[in-house]
Amino acid sequence: MECAGNGRGQTSPRYPSVPWLEEGVSTAEWSGVPLARLLQRAGLRDGVKEIVFHGADRGFDRGAEHDFARSLPLHEAMREDVLVAHSMNGAALPPQHGAPLRLVVPRWYGMASVKWLRAIEAIDHPFDGLQQAVGYHFRRVRGEKGEPCTLMRVNSLMMPPGIPDFYTRRRTVSAGPIRIQGRAWSGAAPVVRVEFCLDGKWTDATLERSQSSCVWQSWHTVWQAMAGEHELACRATDTAGNVQPLDPVWDLSGFGNNAVQRAFVTVRG
Repeated sequence: MECAGNGRGQTSPRYPSVPWLEEGVSTAEWSGVPLARLLQRAGLRDGVKEIVFHGADRGFDRGAEHDFARSLPLHEAMREDVLVAHSMNGAALPPQHGAPLRLVVPRWYGMASVKWLRAIEAIDHPFDGLQQAVGYHFRRVRGEKGEPCTLMRVNSLMMPPGIPDFYTRRRTVSAGPIRIQGRAWSGAAPVVRVEFCLDGKWTDATLERSQSSCVWQSWHTVWQAMAGEHELACRATDTAGNVQPLDPVWDLSGFGNNAVQRAFVTVRG
């Protein structure tokens, strides 16, 4: 599960809200009831086009007071892997993760997984709530309609080695072999390749096979660290041919930044 704004803190000019760097992503084990079974049990009428999910959180956005609500097209809502979840990692949902019930929509950005779920509504027309019709769209310039945020873009992260400096985030390590590992994911298609970059030279890392399309994949490589200043990076490619860009693709709200992660490392002799 990844926030649509994950990485927006690395764009310039930076969007003022929630300046994520790379930390707005995680994976968990969810337990619940497939949404499709609830809808089948409820008995949908003919002509239903979208399923709307109403959360209990209320606030202001763009000057409008409203409850958070999002919809899914019926065919997406009927996917067997879409859950109404009551547990996370074997325990009841904590409040910050949407207790007592939340939606979990694998492969979509996190805004689709509505938390604090209080109502599910079937409608025969496109939902026009603020967070659906106006919010969560990719836009390059102010005023354009843009494209809705849906599937997560191909992305990867590494666990930077060594000890970090508080202000610069530069890492320090000792020379020698260092295991570099990380995670890769894509909502559009399975990840098929991860590359590791040392000072501009890309090589293939070892990508572990995923047991499910709903979780990220592990990868690793070994870096023979030599004394000096170095730049590390990683990038993923999925089976649909999507590759992480080297630099952020501009978005007005900082959504969908999947540019390669870079880490600057000082190696001591």
